[in-house]
Amino acid sequence: MKISRLIIPAFASVALLSACSEEPQESTKKPVNPEQPEEPTPDNPSGDIVSPVPSFTCNTEKTSIDPAKQFQTIEGFGASDCWLPNQIGNYWRSNRLQLARWLFSKNISKGQPQGIGLSMWRVNLGAGTAELGEKGGIDNDNANNRAESYLNGTTYDWTNKCVGQRYFMEQAKNNGVESFVLFSNSPLVQYTLNGQGRSDNGDKANIKPEAYGAFAEYMANVAQHFDSEGYNISHISPVNEPQYNWDGHAQEGSGWQNSEVAKLVRELDKAIASKGISTKILIPEAAAWGYLYEGKANERASQIEAFFNPSSENYVGNLAHVDKLVGGHSYWTFDNWRDMRNVRTKVAGAAEAKGLRVWQTEWSMLDKEPSELGGSYDNVSEFDIALYMSKIIHNDITVAGCTSWSYWTAMSVERWSQKNRFELIKTTPAGGNYSNDFTAEGTVEATPNLWVLGNYSLFIRPGYKRIALSATETKDFFGSAYASPDGNTVVAVYTNTSKDRGVTLDNTFAGSKKLKTVSRYTSSEDKNLKEEKFNIADKVFVDPKSVTTIVYTFE
Repeated sequence: MKISRLIIPAFASVALLSACSEEPQESTKKPVNPEQPEEPTPDNPSGDIVSPVPSFTCNTEKTSIDPAKQFQTIEGFGASDCWLPNQIGNYWRSNRLQLARWLFSKNISKGQPQGIGLSMWRVNLGAGTAELGEKGGIDNDNANNRAESYLNGTTYDWTNKCVGQRYFMEQAKNNGVESFVLFSNSPLVQYTLNGQGRSDNGDKANIKPEAYGAFAEYMANVAQHFDSEGYNISHISPVNEPQYNWDGHAQEGSGWQNSEVAKLVRELDKAIASKGISTKILIPEAAAWGYLYEGKANERASQIEAFFNPSSENYVGNLAHVDKLVGGHSYWTFDNWRDMRNVRTKVAGAAEAKGLRVWQTEWSMLDKEPSELGGSYDNVSEFDIALYMSKIIHNDITVAGCTSWSYWTAMSVERWSQKNRFELIKTTPAGGNYSNDFTAEGTVEATPNLWVLGNYSLFIRPGYKRIALSATETKDFFGSAYASPDGNTVVAVYTNTSKDRGVTLDNTFAGSKKLKTVSRYTSSEDKNLKEEKFNIADKVFVDPKSVTTIVYTFE
């Protein structure tokens, strides 16, 4: 992906006293302009704006933002299309556009963002279990997790396969999503040892020894096809969570030894080169952060050393299409503030030693309830879960140094009182939560997860640089700041977990650029990324128990 060079304005620091796009279109013939608002928004001078006032008690916390101190360049915020989008995009008509709007729209209409403006969309390269039914290894209880492939024998079917997935890809492209990542959970069933998309091969790869090249060719062909249709296929991720054996019947998957990953990557590098496309390879999508920096590198762990140390027998870091990048998942490492930061400090150190960027490519609240969540899953609210997610995003970015952050399933079904632990958007089939039939139109509901992710994704665009924000950071109040490539926009994202105390920002900017506008976007129990504008002469405040984005623009 091409990242613009950051131009920092001349102002030296920002001292703060804290106290308390276009809509998705059904037609894809003519791409829309995602930057044009739904309605003209007058550029009111600051004197015409009446700032809101807090209705709650505020404490004071002195903070500062320094654009001269720069860190990583952000590459994108995303989510994946596993598993339901292929069904919903194919069969639903009334609600699929709303789903796309929530995920991809950058529009703000009458003070309410219409979506969260994802800049990255992760697309599952299915193994073909859908075509085989139960013989593909995914049982009937999990039939919606079966996935199609584009390959019928030796013929590619770009018209009738993955119709629903392609619908959401089209809406993403039309709304200016900057990059698409193709990821694979399992080799195609015709290439696996057991003819299924789940594995019987233990900790080894479920792939025929002679099929590495064919599988690599398939992935490269799919990337080339979509590249020719105007999609920026920035990366192919050929393996997913290789530390698991994936011997169950719930979804496609395969274990991989590091040596097997390296063998596949070498074949994929050659296949991409033969297509003449610029797509890069992302490895290893580790199942948890620790697998990147600890354990046995000759098996399935210490993957930074295994793939990016020139002395390793599995070294692939010198291949032309292997990006200087590692991907990992934030599962199992977020029970409490201290431990999650310790783990992510180690990730950052290991990656920096090899000159690698870090992406967090998959997270949902899979684990048992974190000890600092505030109660059991039965007792906390959906917003409590979303608020805790902000802690993970913040530490993945500011401590692990992630340049990209993605949620796992963009849409899913709520079952077993799981609340919003596994989705950005709840999709309920016509037959209710326990129905597996998605061929009939169902209902949709945006969860607090969607809006809290939007506090980051809608405003921190690819090419923005993280800059210094200093404060008395605690697990209850923290923030991060970012500057646009031209230096004319500064974005600060604050999380305040206090239930009864707000945070007021006394904005003072030093330097040659004059502050033009200040806007606040709040996600809380009763606000879904609500926009409010402030007179630049007034103090900006952050609500109790909220995630709040402050956007400053300069003349």
